[in-house]
Amino acid sequence: RCHCCPHLPTRPYKKNEKPCMLSEYMERYPLYPITVPRGSFKPKEAYKMAQIPMGGISTTKRDYIAHEVLPQKLKPPEKHDKSDKSMDLTSTYKQDYNSYPISQVPPCLPCVTRHIPSTKMDTRTTYEDDYVLWNEPKTEPIRPNDRFHPSEEKFDHRTIVQDDYLYRGPVATQSCKPLNLVQKIKGPFENITNYRMNYVPHPLQKRYAHKNEKCKVNEVPFDGLTTHKVSYKGMVGEPARLAKPYQLKLLHDLPFSSTTEFQEKYQAWPRPPVFTKKPDVYLPPLEKMNLHATTQVHYKHPNGKPAKMCQSLAHLKKSTEPFNSSSIMKEDYKPWLCKRLKPITHVPELTFPAKPMDCLTTFQTHYVPHPLTVVKSYKPGWSGPNHHTLLDAKTTYATSYTPKGLVRCLASYKDPPGYIFDGADADGHKLYLPASKSECLQGGH
Repeated sequence: RCHCCPHLPTRPYKKNEKPCMLSEYMERYPLYPITVPRGSFKPKEAYKMAQIPMGGISTTKRDYIAHEVLPQKLKPPEKHDKSDKSMDLTSTYKQDYNSYPISQVPPCLPCVTRHIPSTKMDTRTTYEDDYVLWNEPKTEPIRPNDRFHPSEEKFDHRTIVQDDYLYRGPVATQSCKPLNLVQKIKGPFENITNYRMNYVPHPLQKRYAHKNEKCKVNEVPFDGLTTHKVSYKGMVGEPARLAKPYQLKLLHDLPFSSTTEFQEKYQAWPRPPVFTKKPDVYLPPLEKMNLHATTQVHYKHPNGKPAKMCQSLAHLKKSTEPFNSSSIMKEDYKPWLCKRLKPITHVPELTFPAKPMDCLTTFQTHYVPHPLTVVKSYKPGWSGPNHHTLLDAKTTYATSYTPKGLVRCLASYKDPPGYIFDGADADGHKLYLPASKSECLQGGH
């Protein structure tokens, strides 16, 4: 805005209080037509509250009527007869595995000091503080009408199998399992294998230990010179020039405009109101709801009676002969004489020491801490000159570059000095000519 026109346009048919945005930048770089961005069709997420007050009665409370429910008859539990026998609590683990003395291992974790606050804890939650109970009556449970009533006659608990099939007693059967004729060896078990016979342990050789060579001190004194100090010598040269251009601070008396080109040219379009459909008014039905299902209508509860057997009694003839329990399997496959094998348990070879465990590692037993050895530093001393003079704060930038005066823009003046008013444009811009050119034109006329 330093080179913009500060005057307002003076067109008779177009009056506007906004300043003219004509500048040198606008003349060199004109604006090109830009397509207007399409507006968003996304609706606003605005929740509209219903104006009709909410009713406290639901459709379940209004349509379903509570009926009387009879208590259910429960069967009494059977009595528990306590046996006189005592339970054997021994196990194979207690018989085979004996306990050995164990020493307690101290914990390796460091002691952690916990800070226990003395103030009492507030046990009230946000739910108890924010949510308050409503004064509403307790809702009664809605249950369907149970029309089933059990018959009052006593039930004999007899089935067709109990009535028709008589129990003839247990049948003595022989086991068809073959006998295990494995011969047991009386001699002791030989624990010799091919590995113990063929592989002989060889003596281990001593481990090779590498000997460190002793450090030999160099007798030649250290000169303290490097390749950089030897090869590169300080030559007197010209100081480096600063390539940064000097930026002038422009001062103007015009206030800063808070409006932009986007705010002036691109304005928001008016949006049509969002179409909302009103909900239909709910009209409750006048007729009562029929709660009968097709099963209740078609399938009625008949009097419970046991089913009669359709088979005639003439075919059922009870035989007096004993039941023949023999079969082809029992006659052909006869059981063998076998005995149950006992498990083979080896004698434990591991012997536990009587002394308690010391809980020491090989590092703690073999590695003994030694005092630290002070190593002498072989760093050479500084042989350079010591300057006691203070550092000069002057630089080439501070000495060679001097600040220059600021030049005020001629567009900020109402009447620029050194120019003569020539006329006004159709847009209201004032045109000026330099004083030297105006004198030459007058002298020529």
